[in-house]
Amino acid sequence: MKKMMWLGALLVCAAGVGHAQESRQDFSASFIGVTAPDVYGGVVHPMTTTNTGGFLGSYRYDLTPRSALELNYSWAQNSIKYNSVSFPQGEVHTRQQEITGAYVYSRTYHNYNPFLEAGVGGVIFTPILDNGTHELSTKQNTNIGALFGGGLAYEISPSFDVRVEYRGFLMKAPDFGQAGFKTNRYYVLMTPALGIAYHF
Repeated sequence: MKKMMWLGALLVCAAGVGHAQESRQDFSASFIGVTAPDVYGGVVHPMTTTNTGGFLGSYRYDLTPRSALELNYSWAQNSIKYNSVSFPQGEVHTRQQEITGAYVYSRTYHNYNPFLEAGVGGVIFTPILDNGTHELSTKQNTNIGALFGGGLAYEISPSFDVRVEYRGFLMKAPDFGQAGFKTNRYYVLMTPALGIAYHF
């Protein structure tokens, strides 16, 4: 009876180790900061974005030990201000959502896993019609662009790691369908992230 119990315990341990080694997927949840440079162009001098925080959720599937594909969704809420002839104090309170896909290249050094990523996707800017939006005829923008970034994951167990990452998204500055908000310029929306990932 004792031999059977020991054999059963060994099989469970072996299965657990095997599962940990074969883990090819992970989900991460992160806090992001949102910041962007001022944008000058057209009649706008400048377009400014208020700094804020938000949420990022990512799903990653490992193709090889060093290569993976990743899907991202992020959410944040802030204000974009425009100073132009038409709108001297134009402001849009906006909800922004990122939907992107990326290729991730990583290396392993003991518990440290540095990585780089590049991909494409879109950021959806949705005006919130409240006191923070001064122009009520604004329209939703979906801006397509390129995601790039890099970071470091630190493995705290076979199932969990902590991640810190710089992320940038290159796209055209939003104008919310207003001629007075057009800059015709590209800029980088920066969303550095800190979070935790679960491997399964």
